[in-house]
Amino acid sequence: MERVNRILRSESYKRHLQENRVAEEGRIFCHHNMEHFLDVARIAMIFNLEEGLGIPRDMIYGAALLHDIGRHEQYETGIPHETASARIAPDILADCGYDAEEIREIVESIAGHRDTESGQRQDLAGILYRADKASRACFACKAAGQCSWSQERKNLELNR
Repeated sequence: MERVNRILRSESYKRHLQENRVAEEGRIFCHHNMEHFLDVARIAMIFNLEEGLGIPRDMIYGAALLHDIGRHEQYETGIPHETASARIAPDILADCGYDAEEIREIVESIAGHRDTESGQRQDLAGILYRADKASRACFACKAAGQCSWSQERKNLELNR
């Protein structure tokens, strides 16, 4: 997990994480913070084990820690956060020891983490998509009644 810990220590990563925190200070809905990133990573690990995919842990954690790291740019400029995150991630991953093929796979999964077609895949992109959606505890959210997510999209029960 050394490469994952290098992400956590990255000055660029910490700066973007802080920018997300500031951008969401008054937000009553789901946050895009370390708690969410770790929930996504751990749920993705469960999917990886249950589905027997054999995806290395540091690939899953790398994708999960970075999948929403550009969310602040969506608030600031309107750029889709998956696009911003996919743009930010490569430099951080390279600085943390990921090779070009690993970076390509992680960035592809980040860029597609809101694409419903990704959810059907049996790879990093698929488990990242499913884990991101499963991470939201809508059944316990104080703002669920004000959320724009449809009832069908909300996680109103535990499924695993």
